[in-house]
Amino acid sequence: MKLLITILIIAFLGGLASYFTQWWWMIALAAFVVHLVAGMKPVQGFLSGFLGAGLLWTVWAIVADILNEHILMPKMAGVFHLPDPALFVLVTALLGGIVGGMAGWSGSLLRKNLFYA
Repeated sequence: MKLLITILIIAFLGGLASYFTQWWWMIALAAFVVHLVAGMKPVQGFLSGFLGAGLLWTVWAIVADILNEHILMPKMAGVFHLPDPALFVLVTALLGGIVGGMAGWSGSLLRKNLFYA
């Protein structure tokens, strides 16, 4: 249950911070801070950061594709030589997930080293 809550908090805080600042890396900061406070194991930190950031970036990619009437996604998929525009959403989610996962993992490790060393 704690894992699901941290995933949702990371997605919400990352989306909120990125909406107001327009910086893509705010999801990493959100994942880092959540795991610095939450005190989860590093593996759980990576997993919830990965899933929270991947969820957020997937939703943003789909919403952006819908808002521009499906014009940009096929062109971006062509740039990356992907056969289907839906694969570009998958690549976007994977990249966002890696960023969030590494930040969550770092936050968990820092908390572990600060408070339990």
